[in-house]
Amino acid sequence: MGKRAARNGDRSGRGRTRPRSRGRRSARRQPRALLLVGGLLGLALICGAAFSEWRGRDAGGPGPGYAAETPLGSRAPLPADSPPKPPKDDKGKKDKGEGKDEGDASGKEKGDDVPASGPGTFTPARSSGAPVGTGGPLRRYKVLVEDGVDVSPRQAATEVQAILAHPRSWAAHGRGRFQLVSGGDSADVTIKIATPATTDRLCAVNGDTHGELNCEVEGGVVVNLKRWVRGSPQYDGPPAEYRHLIINHEIGHMIGFRRHMACPGEGKAAPVMMQQIKGLKGCKSNAWPYTKDGALVEGPSVP
Repeated sequence: MGKRAARNGDRSGRGRTRPRSRGRRSARRQPRALLLVGGLLGLALICGAAFSEWRGRDAGGPGPGYAAETPLGSRAPLPADSPPKPPKDDKGKKDKGEGKDEGDASGKEKGDDVPASGPGTFTPARSSGAPVGTGGPLRRYKVLVEDGVDVSPRQAATEVQAILAHPRSWAAHGRGRFQLVSGGDSADVTIKIATPATTDRLCAVNGDTHGELNCEVEGGVVVNLKRWVRGSPQYDGPPAEYRHLIINHEIGHMIGFRRHMACPGEGKAAPVMMQQIKGLKGCKSNAWPYTKDGALVEGPSVP
């Protein structure tokens, strides 16, 4: 009976260790639960941020630390390069004297203020034309004007072209063919319009031009700006007509008339190969190699 009672007593809890209370177990598990909840919350925040960033990328908007690619159609244009410089002379732009008055209907010349010297650099005429002439070799020429003077390269080239195409010119009588080419192209002849001081320097190989004369040099012609603008006191005609004499005289040297000519007689037309600026010696001023009837205007050769 004692052993049985003892077993019964064990069942009833007598002599058995008291079990841990629920309050104590709850208190001990609380920190772990808090840690677990905190971890889950942190994981949720991280996932939410990742989802937000992904969503931002997918929509094209920038997420944290992410620069979204801007659609091509809405990109600001790249900064443009510096605008190219306008053409020097044949696009109606003002440059190196471009756009200045070249004369008026009365024939009165503009720009009489001729500088004595210039920088020695030149602007080419960016103009070209068809060949003119009826025979002989083709000579391609270009026209350049010294920088800083009141003469348009384009206008100067147009005048030279008209002079060489004139019916009383060398080209019209089988002495050669001539073609105006743009300044950037290769040429057989270079025609430069230069200030008196620059003309003297470029012509020095042929002698002193004294700030007054023009000259023919190897591969080209140098025209004194003073003569181009003002003409010559000895020439009975406007400066625009005297320009014919300048070009015809220097081109005449180039095509074979190496020596100058003298006045053929009192009252007769002076040959273009005569240095008319040094005096007419009784002749009448003349700017064309040929007469209206097509006869070559000649005179005695000057040694």
